[in-house]
Amino acid sequence: MSTLIQQTQKMIDEVMDAYPEKARKFREKHVRPNDPMRECGSACAVKSNVKSRPGVMTIRGCAYAGSKGVVWGPVKDVVHLSHGPVGCGQYSWWSRRNYSNGMTGIDNFGAMHITSDFQERDIVFGGDKRLAQICREIKEMFPLAKGISIQSECPVGLIGDDIESVAKKMTVELGIPVIPVRCEGFRGVSQSLGHHIANDSIRDHVLGKNSIDTVTDYDVNLIGDYNIGGDAWASRRILEEMGLRVIAQWTGDATINELAIAPQAKLNLIHCYRSMNYICRFMEEQYGIPWIEYNLFGPTKIYDSMRKIAAFFDDTIKERTEAVIAKYTPVMNAVINEYKPSLKDKTVMLYVGGLRPRHIIGAYEDLGMEVIATGYEFGHNDDYKRTYPEMKEGALIYDDITPYEFEEFAKRLKPDLVGSGIKEKYAYHKMGVPFRQMHSWDYSGPYHGFDGFPVFARDMDMAVNSPAWKLIRRKK
Repeated sequence: MSTLIQQTQKMIDEVMDAYPEKARKFREKHVRPNDPMRECGSACAVKSNVKSRPGVMTIRGCAYAGSKGVVWGPVKDVVHLSHGPVGCGQYSWWSRRNYSNGMTGIDNFGAMHITSDFQERDIVFGGDKRLAQICREIKEMFPLAKGISIQSECPVGLIGDDIESVAKKMTVELGIPVIPVRCEGFRGVSQSLGHHIANDSIRDHVLGKNSIDTVTDYDVNLIGDYNIGGDAWASRRILEEMGLRVIAQWTGDATINELAIAPQAKLNLIHCYRSMNYICRFMEEQYGIPWIEYNLFGPTKIYDSMRKIAAFFDDTIKERTEAVIAKYTPVMNAVINEYKPSLKDKTVMLYVGGLRPRHIIGAYEDLGMEVIATGYEFGHNDDYKRTYPEMKEGALIYDDITPYEFEEFAKRLKPDLVGSGIKEKYAYHKMGVPFRQMHSWDYSGPYHGFDGFPVFARDMDMAVNSPAWKLIRRKK
């Protein structure tokens, strides 16, 4: 075991010693020093995708959040009904800044709060009749809506309401697809299962239902990009400059028709592996469509991904790709030259969901920064396998980290910047540690692509080098 790994392990042991024996034995499996070569095999791998330990707190979400808040919510021309009590339904009041074209309430419903507002009488007598009536009212109020998704909350599953039969009946009666999504929050161990459930509902009720008249050899699907702050638009511009035709965005700024015609693409390009690998694997098995992951955070990863994508196509696409890279290289170099002097050697701790704990590492490195710790809220083993090679030996890797652990590691590692979610943001502000909200870009963005990297660099510099931090009195 190297000295770096030993030092990190010693720090982990110190933090874990605060727990009672049972909790310590559980949590220490979820925190490991990084070994990029994985010479230790599975013994030193981070344990993931298991239930959180009761009593130690978690920052995770639930299956309902994974379906409604990630996969289905950004589909703009579908009304997403949060079926259950208003408490969870409040989550329907959109928060992830999934940008989309259209007019709210007319042909775009992503930012609207629509809930069945379950009451005690619905728990006792069932809510099926009310659900059917709500679907009728939605159709009457929003005649341009192309569909309705029923996002079921915990009580709906607990009392056994038959939302499938209601959806089937309403599909016929209303003439639009009404899609039941069994994403009750108690399912699974985190929001991750909600992604899978949502993918399965798209597979069963939408995929392949429509087609386009004209197909080309350059048709691709942009999968797992939720257009936070305009990310998917920035990604799409790159692909189109390369000469490709994006026929579907999943699901940022998406329409239900785009989900339906996706099987006609020649290649699936997946950004958020965790939330969308399920549907890509299905389309590969069912329709023979290959898929690859790509990463458009920071110029180094952008160039690599563009060439990786172009390799699937002919010389025309490859030549156009090189021309696009040549066009933007001076622009990206100018950004690096502007911000790298003030960010070089600054250290970063990350704790986010989806793809960001590993995808965004390269963008920090382009600016001369080092990610010294990272982890996932709801990652699986394959996420971590993709992460280990991206991190240096001895770096800290954690899964479903508790607020106590996250703060204690920050005190010991003394990062120059922490990137995590809104629930963590203000704790680190009080600690005097610069922070960026890396779930929805802290009300900024985009961060993807050539459009996004200048914004990313500016925001990181603004966070790390703000004079405000000098005014905070830190505890000795």
